Amino acid sequence: MTREISGLSVIVTGGARGIGKATVERFARQGATVAIGDRDVDLAELVAAPYGDRVKAAALDVTDPESWRTFLDEVAPLGPFDVLVNNAGIMPLGSVLKEPDGVAKAIVDVNLHGVIFGTKAVAPGMVERGRGHIVNVASAVGRLAVADGATYSASKFAAVGFSEAIRSELRPHGIDVTVVLPTVVQTELAAGVPAAKGVKPVTADDVAKVIEQAVRSPKAEMWVPRWSQGLVKVTSLLPRKVQDAMARLTQADSVLAQADPAARAAYEERARRSAGETQV
Repeated sequence: MTREISGLSVIVTGGARGIGKATVERFARQGATVAIGDRDVDLAELVAAPYGDRVKAAALDVTDPESWRTFLDEVAPLGPFDVLVNNAGIMPLGSVLKEPDGVAKAIVDVNLHGVIFGTKAVAPGMVERGRGHIVNVASAVGRLAVADGATYSASKFAAVGFSEAIRSELRPHGIDVTVVLPTVVQTELAAGVPAAKGVKPVTADDVAKVIEQAVRSPKAEMWVPRWSQGLVKVTSLLPRKVQDAMARLTQADSVLAQADPAARAAYEERARRSAGETQV
């Protein structure tokens, strides 16, 4: 089955920046109607502005079920919605032993509860119509955990597990579920994070293109870049000592620990402020 993008109604969370913004722009250029949900509604409105009435921004806190209900009421004229892209996410980094409890809670709330609450808010309408597609943007660390991002890795592992579970649950109702797993993406969220050896960083539009491809031709799991999926799967079959040695050789196990604090300062301050913490 191949879907046309033109004519679809799409929700994109975290659509004011990064992967979300690139996804909004890619779908809007191809004739879709898009509702942008973001806490920074002023910035989201700037993303929506070039596309007229086909794209609308509204305030959304993905961690709050009531905010989801208010958001859906506000963007209802653009629906009913064919696609939900659960993209909103945060990635404060650092040693788990030094991580403030508020930061840990915020990571899980946005990266996991945001996906769960979004699905609960939007999927019932899809079930009623007997069709729909949910795309959950996770991360490569949702399959391959990395030091200095323990809570972030945990939240993405959980998002992958949730995606796999609801795929089975919603399939009989005509709803597709895709989980997208990017490696390091050149966005503010990954500022200062180096790529593992041999892995070229991808752009936000690279990820948005894969999201588009997933909607056109639904697949259960899509990696960015695509070849990284095969590498991770093959590596997972090796003895643990070999896996660890390869991770050290490629520095895949320490890319987050190598992040440049100065390059990340602005993002870390904003992410932690949203969690009620001001120390970077």
